[in-house]
Formats: sequence, C-alpha cells, structure tokens
Amino acid sequence: MDEHLTQAVAVLAVAMIVAIAARRLKLPYTVGLVIVGAVLALTRPDFGPHLTHDIIFDLILPPLLFEAALTLSWRELLRDSVPLLTLAGLGTLISAGVVTWACVALLHWPQPSALVFGALIAATDPVAIIAMFKDNGVKGRLRLLVESESLLNDGAAAVLFVMALAWAEGQGAGQGASDIALTLGRIVLGGVAVGALTGAAAILVARGTADHLIEVALTTIAAFGSFLMAEHFHLSGVLACVTAGLIMGNLGLLSEENRSYLSYKGREMVHGFWEFAAFLANSMVFLMIGVDVGSTPFGSFGAPLVASVIAIVLAARAIAVYPLSSLFLPSRWRISFGEQHVLWWGGLRGALGLALALSLPETLPMRDVILVATFAVVAFSIVVQGLTMPLLMRKLGLLPKP
Repeated sequence: MDEHLTQAVAVLAVAMIVAIAARRLKLPYTVGLVIVGAVLALTRPDFGPHLTHDIIFDLILPPLLFEAALTLSWRELLRDSVPLLTLAGLGTLISAGVVTWACVALLHWPQPSALVFGALIAATDPVAIIAMFKDNGVKGRLRLLVESESLLNDGAAAVLFVMALAWAEGQGAGQGASDIALTLGRIVLGGVAVGALTGAAAILVARGTADHLIEVALTTIAAFGSFLMAEHFHLSGVLACVTAGLIMGNLGLLSEENRSYLSYKGREMVHGFWEFAAFLANSMVFLMIGVDVGSTPFGSFGAPLVASVIAIVLAARAIAVYPLSSLFLPSRWRISFGEQHVLWWGGLRGALGLALALSLPETLPMRDVILVATFAVVAFSIVVQGLTMPLLMRKLGLLPKP
C-alpha cells in the first residue's frame, strides 16, 4: 500500500511540474505529459504505476466522462442531434469497418483480431484538443461538435467492442440479426436507463438539502455509481455516466438559479470540484500513457507495421467524417470543411481505447500486436496531432483573434 501511494504521489508531482512548464512554454499540457512519461520510462524503467484496464475504468473514465457531460447543454445537443448521432453512430461503424477490412486485406490479420481492433480503436478521446480549445478561448458550436461527438462516439465504440469481442470468442456464433439487435438495445438502452435513474435520484436528493458538501458528494456517487452499476450488469458504463452527467448538469449546474436543483454555493463547488477531478485524472492517465509508450517494444514489431496501422486509422476516420459531414452541407446542420478538418485531425485516441485493448483475453490471436498497435496510434495522435492542431486551426482561421 505504501509503495502504491508513493508511486501515485510521485506521478502527481511530476505531472504538476510538467503542467507548470507547459504553461510557460505555451505547449499542450497533455502532450507534454506523454513525452515526459516516455522519457521517464526510458531512463527509469521502474517508474510506475502502469496502466491497467481496472485503473482506467474504475478511476479515470468516470470523472472524465462525467465532467465533460456536466457542462453540455441538452438544448444544444438536441439542436445538433442529427449530425452528432450520425457521426457517432454510423461514423463509428464505418471507421471500425474500414480498419477491419484494411487489417485483413493489407496486413493479413485474422478476421476476429482485426474486428476487435477496429472496434476499440474507433473510440476517440479529444481531451488534448479540448484542453487546447480552453487555452485558446475556442467556444461555440465547433467545441460542442468535437466534445459531444467524442462522448457519443465513446459509447458507440464501447458497445461495438463488447459485441465484436463476443463474436471473436465464438460467443456470438449463430446469432441472427434480431438477437444482435436485442443485445445492442439492451447494452445501450440499459446503460442510458441506469444513468438516468442514478442522476435523477441524486438530483432529487440534492433538492432536499442546501449543504454544498452533500451536493458535491451526491454528484460523485452519481458519476462512479452509474458507471460501476452499469458495468456490473454488463451494460454500457460510458453511456450511463454520460447520461447521469447530462441530467445533473442540466437540472443543476446549467439551470437558472431559481430553477436549479442545486444551491448557488453547491453549483460553484460542483463545477470547481469536477474541473479539479478531471484535471487530476488527465494528469495521471496521460503521464502513465507516456510511461507505457516508452516501455512498449515497438521495434520488435517493426516500423512498417506501426506506420501502416497509424495510416489505416487516419484514413478510416477521414472516410467516416468527410462523407457523412458533407451530407449536411445544404441543411441547417451544415458542418463547414474547416470544421470537418478539425473533426478528422482532432479525433485523437486515448484512455478508452487503451482500456479496451488492455482488457483483451490472452487467448485472442495477435493480442500483443493489437496492444502495440493501440499504443502506437494513441502516442501518434496525442503527440503529433495534438501538437499540430493549433497550427491547423490557425491556418483555417478557427482560432479567436488575441
């Protein structure tokens, strides 16, 4: 216990030093964490802890998902629901399908392994991009599109991964279209229902108190409780946590003061608490990503494999984003070509994809290759795409003038 606590404090201390340095150098904080983590792993192989599926699912994802959903207005979500659901639903299927096909046809992977990899790598994580948006004062519809599409995309990819893994292990053999639809509906609707019930119960209890500390505690119970309860019943924890956050945010944090279920002081503290919780989770996970990237034996699998997988994932994201977004050009949901470029290049991979890859059973063919490929895509997206996003947005004229 002491050793784990010491490692956690050491990771946090390094993360804060990187945060201070990144602010002064005007570099993306999350990118700096990954780079420093990789350097530490190369110079001090015993620097830990390392990422595991349980750490990401139990400690990292709930605060990140809940904090992001807490500040999203469902009026704005409803306004852009058609393009968001199209990109997150159909777009995720297209991206996963293209990656699966390319890994089978070009890299000669077995179909079950390619399908599982295609599903898990479809989950985007724009934390680095959202942090860059905040640093540069980017607000409005573009930020809503990037953040909301990612949240919904994560839910879709997590559900798709569960079904792909079941099929790869032979558990889905013989299932018809109706069986698959029922399973999909149970996972999705069940997760949303758990999140709605948890969030509604927490906000109703909060209405009966004016104690800001209790209100913050109730949001914590809703965030972690919804996620863990849904996962326990084999439902979508991602969708449950996002739904709970949307309910508590829109009925509490974003409501007008006379209509909010939270007290004025409670609203201030809830906002500050979850901003801090997400900052801590980001600090820990990106530094640990860097540590694991630095200790991953990319060389033993060959540079051509790594480069090919990265190119395939980028191409799959482009094939999903550009045609679907272009469908809305003549409508009131128009997504400009500049915004499409941001959606494509800003579709970073991160914590959820790694958690899914780390949860793969040892019996899955090419498990080690999938892990290395996932870490390669995550490292490239965070460092290369994360560093170049400000340049791209500046060239597109999407950054606000200083």
